[in-house]
Amino acid sequence: MNSIELMVYEHTNIIRMLDVVRKASYQVMKGDPIDYEDFDKMIDFIANYADVHHHGKEEKFLFKEMVDHLGKMGTNLISHGMLVEHDWGRLFIAELKAALIRVQDGDDESRLDVIANAIGYANHLARHIAKEDTVVYPFAEKQLAPEILDQINAQTDVFETEADQKGIQAHYLSMLEELELKYF
Repeated sequence: MNSIELMVYEHTNIIRMLDVVRKASYQVMKGDPIDYEDFDKMIDFIANYADVHHHGKEEKFLFKEMVDHLGKMGTNLISHGMLVEHDWGRLFIAELKAALIRVQDGDDESRLDVIANAIGYANHLARHIAKEDTVVYPFAEKQLAPEILDQINAQTDVFETEADQKGIQAHYLSMLEELELKYF
């Protein structure tokens, strides 16, 4: 599997977690107690699997090459598009963490902020993923030279091997399955 195929596959796992986030948010909306441990796991998955692991490959390898080799179109698409959206997702998660702390500290009204930021993130990232899968990745495959795509694939292979040796993928996919069993 080449690097872009791997990133598309990872998107399917991230979408699965977004579905969990939605189900957990619905429970909060219904007035159920917040399961802080589950939200911590969702945030851990988002921060470390979706952001560090997945976005790490995009930002360090694919997006860097697109900016370096695809001129103004690559720069606009990545620097003013995808990277801004990555940062926006990080903001949603930072606000979600803050809202969870406020609720734990007794601010019941901040349950609204938990829901708003969790659902805002889920909706934002789902649209972001759709853009990457249907526009950004196909554009990269079509416009980047084969040797650059080969270089990205080689860098991704090293990155994945190192992550696999640390058990990153297995840990987060196991966490995802555990949460799916609970919420579906």
